[in-house]
Amino acid sequence: MIDKIKEHIEEVKAFHADNKEKIEEFRIKYLGSKGLLRELFADFKTVPNEMKKDFGQVINQLKTIAEEKVATLQEQIESKEVAKGIYGDLTRPGEPVTLGSRHPISIVKNQIIDIFSSVGFNVSEGPEIEDDWHNFTALNLPEYHPARDMQDTFFIQTNPDVLLRTHTSSVQVRYMENNQPPIRTISPGRVFRNEDISARSHCIFHQVEGLYIDKDVSFADLKQTLLYFTKEMFGKSKIRLRPSYFPFTEPSAEIDIYWGLKTETDYRITKGTGWLEIGGCGMVDPNVLKNCGIDADEYTGFAFGMGVERIAMLLYQIGDIRMFYENDVRFLEQFKSSL
Repeated sequence: MIDKIKEHIEEVKAFHADNKEKIEEFRIKYLGSKGLLRELFADFKTVPNEMKKDFGQVINQLKTIAEEKVATLQEQIESKEVAKGIYGDLTRPGEPVTLGSRHPISIVKNQIIDIFSSVGFNVSEGPEIEDDWHNFTALNLPEYHPARDMQDTFFIQTNPDVLLRTHTSSVQVRYMENNQPPIRTISPGRVFRNEDISARSHCIFHQVEGLYIDKDVSFADLKQTLLYFTKEMFGKSKIRLRPSYFPFTEPSAEIDIYWGLKTETDYRITKGTGWLEIGGCGMVDPNVLKNCGIDADEYTGFAFGMGVERIAMLLYQIGDIRMFYENDVRFLEQFKSSL
């Protein structure tokens, strides 16, 4: 009997638990009202007199060890709970992980792409560092053409034939060189012009240019495409096309949208007229088609381009274009919920 109790003592010493349920099961097994120790004390009266002393000492030893084991394990569990309550989950990173936000220019650009994609336009992209042919000459702007002065250009000093593109029309040239009509593509991207930086203009900005070439394409197709875009983008259907000049389109027009004059920002960005220019458009000049290897006698087409920043300023009531490039966290955090 004494040897059996000593086995229980070794079992108690070796016992370990990391949750309250197991500790409670252990306590009930040894120290409960129907536990092992109660049974052993009940058997004490049947033990011969000469063994009572040794038997009693072993039982008391088992009881002491069991009580100490239960108390120690309970204290360890409580200490962990206190630490977790003070410091939280100790496995978490030391610094909180902050969620970023999508830039408003990216939001608007993606919206424009989605709208034109829904009517069959694909997306084409090209290099920001361009050559003279794709940026100017192929677009009916040969060397020394006066219209080149309309686009103050950043040229690479060591190679005057290399420059930072002034529009994404260069992407359209590359696309026409590698694809035959029907062509229906938009070219979003960043462009560069050597202009003074102010609240309404910047030397870096973003464009989305569109190109549609097929048989019997007319100016009416261009107008309806732009009207569809303004309805989807702004929920407004009032636009106007003002006669203008672009070397690569003929006839050419400026695209204006009527936004209204409801706020002070509306007055500022529309110069008090309610109308804001968002881009240019026109029928593709036959010379451009010929330069890109397309039969101008068989095919016609239209092209358009619009500034992403101008549209973003309208949508979000931003009065200063420079805010898009200052990386002010207070400004960017306003767009956290946008996709």
